[in-house]
Amino acid sequence: MAKQVGVIGAGAWGTALAQLMADQGSDVTIWAYETEVVDDINRHHENRIFLPDAPLSERLRATNDLAEAVTGRDLILLVCPSHVMRRVMTQAAEHLPNDVPIISAAKGIENETLMTMSEVLEDVLPARLHPMLGFLSGPSFARELVQRLPTAVSIASSNEQVAEQAQRMMVGPYFRVYTSTDVVGVEMGGALKNVVAIASGAADGLGFGYNTAAALVTRGLAEITRLAVKRGAHPLTLAGLAGMGDLVLTCMGGLSRNRTVGQKLGQGMTLQQIMDDMRQVAEGVKTAKSVYLLAQREGVDMPICSMVYGLLYEDRSAKEAVTALMGRALKRELEH
Repeated sequence: MAKQVGVIGAGAWGTALAQLMADQGSDVTIWAYETEVVDDINRHHENRIFLPDAPLSERLRATNDLAEAVTGRDLILLVCPSHVMRRVMTQAAEHLPNDVPIISAAKGIENETLMTMSEVLEDVLPARLHPMLGFLSGPSFARELVQRLPTAVSIASSNEQVAEQAQRMMVGPYFRVYTSTDVVGVEMGGALKNVVAIASGAADGLGFGYNTAAALVTRGLAEITRLAVKRGAHPLTLAGLAGMGDLVLTCMGGLSRNRTVGQKLGQGMTLQQIMDDMRQVAEGVKTAKSVYLLAQREGVDMPICSMVYGLLYEDRSAKEAVTALMGRALKRELEH
């Protein structure tokens, strides 16, 4: 009998994961906020707003009803933007089944509370569901996944059995899943890489080359690791798929929305102009504020992320940011 999968969130990433599960032989119900997205998927088997030109399986149907999407499922994937996770899952909480993996694939840190998605979910979901939570991250563009290009990710959970159960359900010919118990490391890597990707895009928008890009990725990873370890992560997690893997993809890949935001900032556009042109969410824009405040609270030095905050929220120009970064006090590369 086919597995029943519920997906919350019908953006590009949610749609791609829903199609993945349909390819694995599951019957999938995806919840979308927008009525036009539901109609598009059900009538035309395509999400023309968020993932156009990607035919979707007839095993995949959409709904505007949260309860319908999660009731009676064998696996639930949470793929709504991080800034609406609290609101959406507060509404869905009473309908979630027991003893079913609930896997978040959202990447971000809440602005108001500086909570990661694991902390948000534990805050709004009943305690009976906490052991069933897992967190998916890794280098994975939605467009390439829906094209069935080989992709590898990591799922972290404090409950190893939940991670392994989700691993078995999601793995397939073009999708490889590793498991981890380092929830903090996997979540922090997935959220913070979006901020560094804005910096990488800004450097490209300014016309800089490969030297600059490599330096930003390397020093960006150092910043991500510092904050993640301070929060309790294992440093080697940040050298894996959810750390270096996702960072390289998002900083270098032309499909990255966060990198695109940075490019346009580097070319002189304002944040408001950029946001007016974008329908989909660039998580790094909101996460930059959370990371800036979190780094201050934790006493962690994060100059690249601080400069991105300045670009987005303090009207600092990209050229000013580069000058400030290059003129910082000299230091050792490795910290002890």
